[in-house]
Amino acid sequence: MNDSPGWASPGSAPSDGEDTGTPGQPEPSDRARTSSQWSRNQPPAGQWSPPAAAPGPGTPPPPPGRPGPQQGGWGPPPPPGGHWNSGWGPAPAAKPGVIPLRPLGVGEILDGAVSTMRAHWRTVLGLTLTVAVITQIAEILVQRFLLPDPPEIDANATGAEAVDQAMDLLRSSMLSLLPVGALALVGTLFVTAVLTIVISRSVLGRPVTLREAWAEAQPRLLPLLGLLVLLPLMAGGIVGIGVLPGVLIGSDAGAALAGLGGLAAFVVVIWLLVRFSLAAPALMLERQGLVPSLRRSAKLVRGAWWRILGITLLTYLLTSIVSMIIAIPFTVTGMIVDDGSGSLFSGDVADFGWPFLIITGIGAVIGAAITYPITAAVSALLYIDQRIRREALDIDLARAAKLPGYDTSGS
Repeated sequence: MNDSPGWASPGSAPSDGEDTGTPGQPEPSDRARTSSQWSRNQPPAGQWSPPAAAPGPGTPPPPPGRPGPQQGGWGPPPPPGGHWNSGWGPAPAAKPGVIPLRPLGVGEILDGAVSTMRAHWRTVLGLTLTVAVITQIAEILVQRFLLPDPPEIDANATGAEAVDQAMDLLRSSMLSLLPVGALALVGTLFVTAVLTIVISRSVLGRPVTLREAWAEAQPRLLPLLGLLVLLPLMAGGIVGIGVLPGVLIGSDAGAALAGLGGLAAFVVVIWLLVRFSLAAPALMLERQGLVPSLRRSAKLVRGAWWRILGITLLTYLLTSIVSMIIAIPFTVTGMIVDDGSGSLFSGDVADFGWPFLIITGIGAVIGAAITYPITAAVSALLYIDQRIRREALDIDLARAAKLPGYDTSGS
């Protein structure tokens, strides 16, 4: 346990079947025993009673020199790092940073993501604007000069001809998406790596600069790159296996089989992507390798798959709406300024002039600068939330934040 952003070391919460030789995180039952030590120090029997609005005729007065319950001055001592509301009942969870140190709700996760952007706006915007500008310029150049024209599709084609045309369109789409996806992958790599460190500091309520976050994230870039490459390749391979039998048959029955196989493969891909959705923060914050981080994510997601899927879909829906709201005025302005030779429905970027590409590119940069941090923050906060729920990580976070009552240096 240390105070660095890597507070979640591998030894603190090993994956299934791992034995690092160091003590693991306390189970929730241990956590309850840790925070309930006041029961052994309470006053002897008969010296205190539950609070009442006024003492009854048979209620003994409090001991001399000790305030009674009506004054709110005695009763069980408070839990570590907190107090008791009106002398009875636990106080709200400690909140040294952007989230309270307890299991989080959906609104608290989204609020924590937005609060991180506000608290570290210089670091967040400095990173996301730089990455968004570079990737957007490269994407415009690639789409303008390197991508081939899409194949022509005959709407009246049937049977094997329709399957062949569909495969030609799929190959063209994959070829078009490959360079764009590679640029997006590089941007996601830097944003995810640095912002995960920023979020780990913001949970503890500590300031962080871009230079400090980069120094912490840099040693983990290569494993994170491997993870970000592996997941799309895995998804593409599964989809390819699903549609391959129908493509080989090459008839109306083959087209139907390819559609069913693609649908089944899509379901499997979604299940796996959610299962491994916490691998990136586990890799960054626990400093684990590629395969251990995948196992770690699968362990944390187990039993909460639907909840994580719902929060992830809600996040992408909100970020997509924000991106669309930002993009619409820039797109309309670009079409007005442009010479009008292009059409949004043509699917060919080469039909548009440079004014349209530049104006819409500015809108895309602004949208990415806002949505990138939210997506990365939600992923990291979901990881922290699952560890709080399963491994009482909130106690370690409170100690790392040096909250009163959690310091174990003298024990």
